[in-house]
Amino acid sequence: MAGRADDLIDRRRLRRKLSFWRVAAILLVAAIVVGATSYFWRGATGTAVGHIARINVHGTITDDQELLDRLERVRESPLVRGVVIHVNSPGGTAAGGEAIFEEIRKLAAEKPVVAQVGTLAASAGYMVASAADHIVARQSSIVGSIGVLLQYPDVTGLMENLGIGVDGVKSSPLKGEPSPFTPTTEDERAMIRAMVMDSYDWFVGLVEDRRAMSRQEALALSDGSIFTGRQALESRLIDTLGGEDEAVAWLATRGVDGELSVVEWKPTNQGGWFSFGSQASIAGLLGVDRLVDDLLTRAGLEPLFLDGLVAVWQPRASLKAD
Repeated sequence: MAGRADDLIDRRRLRRKLSFWRVAAILLVAAIVVGATSYFWRGATGTAVGHIARINVHGTITDDQELLDRLERVRESPLVRGVVIHVNSPGGTAAGGEAIFEEIRKLAAEKPVVAQVGTLAASAGYMVASAADHIVARQSSIVGSIGVLLQYPDVTGLMENLGIGVDGVKSSPLKGEPSPFTPTTEDERAMIRAMVMDSYDWFVGLVEDRRAMSRQEALALSDGSIFTGRQALESRLIDTLGGEDEAVAWLATRGVDGELSVVEWKPTNQGGWFSFGSQASIAGLLGVDRLVDDLLTRAGLEPLFLDGLVAVWQPRASLKAD
């Protein structure tokens, strides 16, 4: 009898334990579902209430699909009342700037968008800022450098010193040109210049349209010159001097509650711990990415790693020209 009583007690204990873990598992699943739902509802911003979204466009501009997707999510979010595009960029690829420009214009068609310039909005950086319906810059911000360039290295002298030669067979004289292994011919230069000037004409037209200027006015400001915020205001490249407070104040004139919080929409992590994105994040924490960028910049090699036509401000080139 005692054995049966012990068995009954053990069974009751086991049932209690099973019941506890079942309830715990149900609560855990519910918490995960609620958390995931809240995360996607918030748009990965950390808030589930109406707000002003801030999107940062910093550093060298490239073809950034994650940024384009983020702009699209901001446009589709019912929680976003207005948008501040914070620009701090020396420029980058013309195609990358064009893609961001077009996505911001889609966003501006549905919600008020203002650009706030930090230290620098030059070349493709200014292209991105001009996509907004209002541009705010600091008095000492650097704005402008409107233009396009295509750079390519010439290592023929180095190869001669090393006794190295490169040969090949081409279907036509301009195939694969310009090449760093052969001197550039006049026909090759003419091809490159035609391509650069075509993109330049498009860039000038963009400034003309977005800043409500005549063609002559836009051309006068599109010689590659850079301007302070004060000069840019006088030249109508920007609309107002100031910072984020002035940007939010302009949004208020477009029906956006100026008391709303400004919430930064950050890039989403699309991989696991060992994904390329996480490795890049670890490199950022260690400062490796900044070290590499600094070395490339100091060596003047950063533009060589940008594919295609670029619109990028190069202060060292300007200093050398002086």
